[in-house]
Amino acid sequence: MHYKMTFNLKYFLIFIILFLSEIFIAKYTTGFIRHTFGDYLCVILIYAFIKSFVKISNLKTASIVLLIAYTVEFLQLTNLQNFYPNEHVKTLKLILGTSFSIGDLVAYTLGIISTLLIEHKLEKRYEKTI
Repeated sequence: MHYKMTFNLKYFLIFIILFLSEIFIAKYTTGFIRHTFGDYLCVILIYAFIKSFVKISNLKTASIVLLIAYTVEFLQLTNLQNFYPNEHVKTLKLILGTSFSIGDLVAYTLGIISTLLIEHKLEKRYEKTI
């Protein structure tokens, strides 16, 4: 499979906004906002990042992102975090998490479903203007 590498400013700007939002959430919030809404936004952030540089269908992008998110979550069932280099422990625990949660899987799934619904609605709106 060959995918066309192309820069998409719209998706890149969405990525930057979400990235800054995630930094704010990680530094200044707790509870539901940090642990659930942050995960919800995380998959949208990764989706936007991929779409910023690769011309690929929405469904394929969403599937790749969900696979990455689920893989990271299921890796939390292992003792992988015990092998993080000491100088990067705090950062890696923040990014990759420390404990498995079904709630995180739900947040990832809802984030991807929301993304696909928004993309679908925008495509329909675009088709009406042509």
